[in-house]
Amino acid sequence: MVEVNQIYLRSVRGGLKIARMVLAFIAVITFAVNRSHEAFLALVIMEFVITLLFFLLYLLSLQKKLKFLFWPLADAFNSLVAALFLLIVGLCAAIPKTIVETTVGGVFCLILCGLCIGDAAFLLTKITFNQGAPGGDVTHK
Repeated sequence: MVEVNQIYLRSVRGGLKIARMVLAFIAVITFAVNRSHEAFLALVIMEFVITLLFFLLYLLSLQKKLKFLFWPLADAFNSLVAALFLLIVGLCAAIPKTIVETTVGGVFCLILCGLCIGDAAFLLTKITFNQGAPGGDVTHK
């Protein structure tokens, strides 16, 4: 039976994941309305899906059952890589200012980039490599 981690749902990390998903969804809508470049749309959809998967992993406490990977470090690495790609897409979409929807989507990508950096920084300060069992729960501290 899978248990729902209510503490994670009300934590800062849970709030950051929810905010990332909401902003990614808004960016998807703004890029899709205008039929912007497919790369912009694909990156933002991937960001939404991967963030949703990490959110579900922590919400359902699956990181305790799936111990083959150190999930908090994988999440932090994903956040940093996503921040880099979102920065590139955000700048490419926001700088030309030719189409309003694409510019708005680029601004949302830049805000999302900041959230990804904050999420990674918050998680990396909570990770301890020499304490506790592998796959321990660092998600709600």
